[in-house]
Amino acid sequence: MRGKTIRQFLIDGEADGRWASELSNWTGKAYKIPRTYVNRCSDRDDIENTGVYFLFGRNDETDVEQVYIGEAENILSRLKQHISGKDFWTECIAFISKDNNLNKAHIKYLENHLYILAKETKRYELVNSNIPAEVSISEMDRAEMDEFIDNMRLILGVLGHKILEPSIKSKNDEKENFYILQDRSGIKASGKLISEGFAVLKGSKVADNVASSLSRSVVDKRQVLFDKGVIDKNFTFTQDWAFTSPSLAAAIVVGYSINGRNAWKNKKGISLKEIEEK
Repeated sequence: MRGKTIRQFLIDGEADGRWASELSNWTGKAYKIPRTYVNRCSDRDDIENTGVYFLFGRNDETDVEQVYIGEAENILSRLKQHISGKDFWTECIAFISKDNNLNKAHIKYLENHLYILAKETKRYELVNSNIPAEVSISEMDRAEMDEFIDNMRLILGVLGHKILEPSIKSKNDEKENFYILQDRSGIKASGKLISEGFAVLKGSKVADNVASSLSRSVVDKRQVLFDKGVIDKNFTFTQDWAFTSPSLAAAIVVGYSINGRNAWKNKKGISLKEIEEK
């Protein structure tokens, strides 16, 4: 894949203010807008264009990241409605076309497909009350909108929200990047190092109970995976899933605190720690 150039402009001259993001040779444009800055956006005429948007926040009770995906013929007007209508969100990322050539069918198509992709990745809890309706557009428009989504995925990741990214990207080379953890009780899981930390792979088994000494935060993270269906009723991972560290991944699997760098071993029985220290 070729390199990409993304231009970031800090509209208010500060990192926690509004950002505008553009990708070279793309007619799309992204705005990252903190909730507290929405009412300042009347100085940006193109935020009143047609487009799609993501409202990002967090569930205070479960500490789970949440998102609402929507479309609007006037982005700014809709965001002002959401200030009084939705409490959970703290940040919006909106996408418009610089030449304002997105029509209602385009944004309905985008909204539907973005919702489906976000549902599949399971990275965020979707708070949409209804599944966005699917619309029919021409083959030419479909190809253009699919490319629009690819560019949105890239910019969203750069802006800190990998909502459209699969938990891990498939790679052909799994020689030294593939590890197995086999617990004393017979539980077996496989995983690999990734840029975000460590991923447990689909089909891995987890313990059917947890030790009383396991920290509450890990127990809660484990339960969230069950609630999302990432781990099913047979205590099996239904998809690849990323964790921030090998130890967290291992603790989720075995149900007790464990040093993941010692526990995860390659096919030759060499631990991740030993490989890293070579």
